[in-house]
Amino acid sequence: MFWCPLCSWSCWPGVTCCWRAARGRNARAGWSRWRTGWFMAGCALLAAGLLPPIAPWAHGDFRGHMLQHLLIGMYAPLGLVLGAPVTLLLRNLPADTGRRLTGLIRSRLVHVPANPVTALVLSVGTLGLLYFTPLYNTMSANTGLHWLLHAHFLLAGYLFAYVIAGPDPAPARPEVPVRLVVLGVAIAAHAVISQLMYGGFGINIHAPVDQVRSGAQIMYYGGDIAELLLAVALVATWRPQPATRRTYRAQRRQEARPAVP
Repeated sequence: MFWCPLCSWSCWPGVTCCWRAARGRNARAGWSRWRTGWFMAGCALLAAGLLPPIAPWAHGDFRGHMLQHLLIGMYAPLGLVLGAPVTLLLRNLPADTGRRLTGLIRSRLVHVPANPVTALVLSVGTLGLLYFTPLYNTMSANTGLHWLLHAHFLLAGYLFAYVIAGPDPAPARPEVPVRLVVLGVAIAAHAVISQLMYGGFGINIHAPVDQVRSGAQIMYYGGDIAELLLAVALVATWRPQPATRRTYRAQRRQEARPAVP
């Protein structure tokens, strides 16, 4: 069950009333069923990572932890981001509230975390801190800290997917080449961390060696698939900037004018 800010009721699945309202307010524009499907897929993947049989397995086996990390921190956020929940919310909010929310999105408060470098550090940089210091062992032994780790994975993964390929409005989303470079750095960082983990270089994980090596393989191959999907989403959701389109149309009109003798 999810609490919906529009109708003040808990509705399932997701904000179902918002999807129906978006179709009802503007029947011509409607709301993409693909976005609905992506959001539902993200919810299902998040539930799979937090519920049995994966959740109990993750508490006692490093391989389960790594699979849980991929589901919560990479796959589920991609589905949730492609569902465009902020765009859906803006379509259904009153005009004044929508303008205030848009102003918040464009504010400096959001500009810093929505920067690709910040998102990269939060999503990938913290993995080094987690696995190469005693932090993982400490959080695994404490239920509250373990849930805090889940929240970090989810929020950091959502932020990274939103910055790289999110269809929702952002304060200042860089051009596609810049985002592809950041995504490439993330891919390389995941590969290096997983290879160091597999070789046992500098890691601080209290688990059997075979579990650590299998977990490293899950991270290496599963992370590659998730980042490949993110790259595909980046290309699929890319649209020219409005100014670029206006310039292009102006150039076309200029070229179509007959030459003056």
